[in-house]
Amino acid sequence: MSEATRPHILVVEDDPAVRNLVTTALGLHGYDVEKAETGELAIMEAASRNPDLIMLDLGLPDIDGVEVIAKIRSWSAVPIIVISARIEDSDKIGALDAGADDYLTKPFSVEELLARVRASLRRSGMAGTDAVEASTFDNGPLHIDFAAGCASVAGRELQLTPTEYKLLALLAKNVGKVLTHTFITHEIWGTSWDSDIASLRVFMRTLRKKVEADPAHPQLIQTHVGVGYRMQRL
Repeated sequence: MSEATRPHILVVEDDPAVRNLVTTALGLHGYDVEKAETGELAIMEAASRNPDLIMLDLGLPDIDGVEVIAKIRSWSAVPIIVISARIEDSDKIGALDAGADDYLTKPFSVEELLARVRASLRRSGMAGTDAVEASTFDNGPLHIDFAAGCASVAGRELQLTPTEYKLLALLAKNVGKVLTHTFITHEIWGTSWDSDIASLRVFMRTLRKKVEADPAHPQLIQTHVGVGYRMQRL
């Protein structure tokens, strides 16, 4: 691919070894890479260079990566993949709820890293096509405007992260059907690693907090233990 069409990726990582590994792997596979070692520099680079994708460590020396995500999300929908050694659900929830699209736990293989990059870029490139083909969806108090890329419950607009919206839209377009974990993770992330299923559970928990009247007793999004999830027609 020509330099003009090469995806531009911003890698935000203060650990030189990890930063060099990621940037070298991306560069060898045809990506245009910029680097940032701090959160403040990451925000500046994101604003000035308008990257196609951001890979972001949470443990930065100046400000926490979750704050970086929140600031970038206030003006940009650029895909953000977190790369972090933090494995607790609370860390994942914080990052995903702030607006991250994917969460990759260290240590990781180069193959998995590249697959997640391809999946994120593919999803962002296809988003416009999906919106043009779709119209709207109503289910009880839930209303989704696919063309506008937004959703509301009882007239109240939901503040969804990009991946939460994609997950909600996928369930809505298959209302009444049980979607397996493997199917959902493949549609959302383009992969089906065990870590994706763990991330799916986190996303589902945060999504239910926003769409269900009582998240502890969900009526709209049903869990089929060991299988997957289903949006129930209300």
